Amino acid sequence: MDLLRYSASRFPAAHPQYPFHTPLRRRFVAVRSSLSLPFPEQKAKYYRELEAAVDVVERACRLCVDVSQSFYVVSWLMHIAKVITCFEVKKSLFSSNGRILEKIDQTPVTIADFGVQALVSLEMNRLFPSIPLVAEEDSAFLRSNNLVGSVVDVVKDKATSGYEVTDDNILKAIDRGGKDACVFGPKPATYWILDPIDGTRGFVKGSEALYVVGLALVVEGQIVLGVMGCPNWCEDCSENSIVGVQESSSSRSGIIMVSHVGCGTWTKRLSDILTTESSHTWTGCSVDSCQMVEGARFTIPESQSWKSLPLSVLFDAKRDSENIGKGKILLLSACCGSLCKYLMVASGRASVYIQGRKATSIIKVWDHAVGIICVHEAGGKVTDWAGGSLDIAADQTERRLIFPSGGVLVTNGSLHSKIIGMISSNSSVL
Repeated sequence: MDLLRYSASRFPAAHPQYPFHTPLRRRFVAVRSSLSLPFPEQKAKYYRELEAAVDVVERACRLCVDVSQSFYVVSWLMHIAKVITCFEVKKSLFSSNGRILEKIDQTPVTIADFGVQALVSLEMNRLFPSIPLVAEEDSAFLRSNNLVGSVVDVVKDKATSGYEVTDDNILKAIDRGGKDACVFGPKPATYWILDPIDGTRGFVKGSEALYVVGLALVVEGQIVLGVMGCPNWCEDCSENSIVGVQESSSSRSGIIMVSHVGCGTWTKRLSDILTTESSHTWTGCSVDSCQMVEGARFTIPESQSWKSLPLSVLFDAKRDSENIGKGKILLLSACCGSLCKYLMVASGRASVYIQGRKATSIIKVWDHAVGIICVHEAGGKVTDWAGGSLDIAADQTERRLIFPSGGVLVTNGSLHSKIIGMISSNSSVL
């Protein structure tokens, strides 16, 4: 078992609204993952933090797979018994200020969302008690709907052996990442950023759309490491398909992507990790080498249309690679969430991810943070439409929102300035 040593005084803490009872002293804590990282510890300043992040994201992916499998077995049996003929996943609702996601259904996706946040919060607070967590959920829905026990059930066998998982511990762990947990102030800070499940609709669809567990560490205002786990990633998708719906289930091996500042971006098959039957070989990632916009593979949010984007003035979008010609670009099939699209670009499967401007120009930091470092370390580039870096500290109080100029542009780097110029020239047309 690898040992993770940590000095709590290494990082400046934010100001939590709840007390950290663990004293600030050198801690020797165990990380139970058997995985080694793809680069030596001497090269990576935050090696131990990344090691812990890989471990907990791996377990979070296991949790998602377990919940998903249980859900579909029950769904199938209920369908066969003709108790119900279909399932409808209710839409997520937002509060009046649009900032707090409140899930109103009692589907397993809700249990998985809360379960992942609870698991990551418990483990990272155990290992790094002075580093706060910024995450998507809070416990209000669980409390009001008496669902805490369901979350306890899915977290118990994924938590560190010997650690007591109770209703109270789960609620506190979830709220440790909630909006009222920390007040940061304007100075650079250190904190984890978690998206428990990015692409919840993808989770509900199972193999039909991707979903991602994403965890990043910010140190003094800089994203220094990131881990993305995508349990239903299809390794052998055709070039004009993101999710590989037509592929056999055996090809959907899942993937873990890791990145550390200065050390590159790497992937490993999640199925190898979960079955412990391989040598766990890491593969280095790099963005694709496309240098012509017409030859690029684009992906956009499923909630937006190509015609709503400035480049539509110059190019028609086609989903069939055989019909791509002058004045046309290949638009890959839509999938859920933003992080899977970052994963696409970082792995070289897509050339460009472009997210259009929103009416409020506000986006959530957990939808982008881990993707940013993975793309950067793979050789790509991430900016807003004006070419400026995404400011993850723009929300000085809570570090939950970012305010890009226009939309978000993620590319292989080679195409970035060209597309920025095209956006600048044509954004006023739409």
